[in-house]
Amino acid sequence: MEATVGVQMDQPLAFSSPRDPLQTDGLKKHEQNFKLPGVKKDIEKLYEAVPQLGNVFKIKDKIGEGTFSSVYLATAQLQVGPEEKIALKHLIPTSHPIRIAAELQCLTVAGGQDNVMGVKYCFRKNDHVVIAMPYLEHESFLDILNSLSFQEVREYMFNLFKALKRIHQFGIVHRDVKPSNFLYNRRLKKYALVDFGLAQGTHDTKIELLKFVQSETQQESCTQNKSHVIMGNKISLSGPASKELDQRSPTKTSVKRPYTNAQIQIKQGKDGKLIKQSKTVDVLSRKLATKKKTVSTKVITSGVVRKTGSSCPAALTCDCYATDKVCSICLSRRQQVAPRAGTPGFRAPEVLTKCPNQTTAIDMWSAGVIFLSLLSGRYPFYKASDDLTALAQIMTIRGSRETIQAAKTFGKSILCSKEVPAQDLRKLCERLRGIDSHTSKPTSATQSPTSPDKISEKTDHETSYLIQTPLAESSGNGLCKRDSNGCGSLFDECATNLEGWDEVPDEAYDLLDKLLDLNPASRITAEEALLHPFFKDMSL
Repeated sequence: MEATVGVQMDQPLAFSSPRDPLQTDGLKKHEQNFKLPGVKKDIEKLYEAVPQLGNVFKIKDKIGEGTFSSVYLATAQLQVGPEEKIALKHLIPTSHPIRIAAELQCLTVAGGQDNVMGVKYCFRKNDHVVIAMPYLEHESFLDILNSLSFQEVREYMFNLFKALKRIHQFGIVHRDVKPSNFLYNRRLKKYALVDFGLAQGTHDTKIELLKFVQSETQQESCTQNKSHVIMGNKISLSGPASKELDQRSPTKTSVKRPYTNAQIQIKQGKDGKLIKQSKTVDVLSRKLATKKKTVSTKVITSGVVRKTGSSCPAALTCDCYATDKVCSICLSRRQQVAPRAGTPGFRAPEVLTKCPNQTTAIDMWSAGVIFLSLLSGRYPFYKASDDLTALAQIMTIRGSRETIQAAKTFGKSILCSKEVPAQDLRKLCERLRGIDSHTSKPTSATQSPTSPDKISEKTDHETSYLIQTPLAESSGNGLCKRDSNGCGSLFDECATNLEGWDEVPDEAYDLLDKLLDLNPASRITAEEALLHPFFKDMSL
């Protein structure tokens, strides 16, 4: 029995404008943090939780906060020489010991070179763990997106692939590649891939502890899926049902779903004290040995706990598809289990469709989405409130037929209510960036191909709804200021660095096409990307 995913697209699918807060990176600029009264209190609590920090560091500010950790800026109180800036990552006490140990092992084994962040020390007191890493002052991707020259974009992507090649050689799948996890110092031209908190290992990974993370992640995914449009092996959603599920989701968002009617079917496939780093890993490894959990025999689906059924005959079919009900046949089928960690908008098709066999190719897809943002001037490029929306949006760029065909290669069958043609990547990026493809020069504000209230033109009028994001909202290009009602007002002088953008070579879009290959088996690798003609005059 193969897995099936069905998508109905009756309403416009909107891509986000670069300043949309939907996909915030969970980080706050430390320049603004001193205004927040809670920051000082958090620093005091950290000193209390891990007292030995005060003997070595002076914590200056809180520079980042995510689901599983907080990051602080500190200076090392050395006896000689200038003060050294250090980033302190405080992992939440509820983090699983095996996950903490695995992240440390990734940093110690693969980090420290080729643009991969290393680790200096690790502090531990009871359940509190703090990792001390070199601090790299860096720019916000959103702030500099449209001021980068084309050469800077080439250098950025080249260095990202260097980092990915490094970790992939060790069998590390980062699983959360995005701009906020690839720090960039524009002035010094320094880069650092950070945050291995969601990393997993390949089948032949050289990071021993990642082998344990695999089983833990599979167990956790059973409970995480309760807020998504995947129940048992088959579900149908339409109208009110989809809204109800959205309200139950733990990751709430104020953004309205781009479309209101969706159907999805999924069937199970056949294949379907100051401590040195090494000592820290050993201590946590011993600790995790006493906390290993057995896989639950229950599946939580949309808040309902039920036992996993195994007696449903495979030949039986149901009639609940395209309705707002889930029949007993669908409920009796086994839950699909597959890792789906990562940030919305950056997940690869095989992650969105819950393919159990995920490889380093998912990092390359995420790198492709970053490259797409750089070439189009839009960040985040996709605005997806759930996996089904994300999959439908991918179809609007890569084509529904192509997506369906690629899914078959990894055991999934996708049903789409309307055929959507693939878009030309060059024309798409040039249109979004505001470049006239005939003259290869940026269009003026009054000649923008997309106005704030109009839909961008497409050759095929049936698919003209696919892109709605106004060009005037493009990040950092200064084309249009908006008042409180969202209406365009005064046009400012364009602040975009136009150097090199008038002659973007075909090699750029060829590389983008290979990165956004819907088939993970044929998707370009980091090592291959570094040898791509796009980087022909750059050396490793």
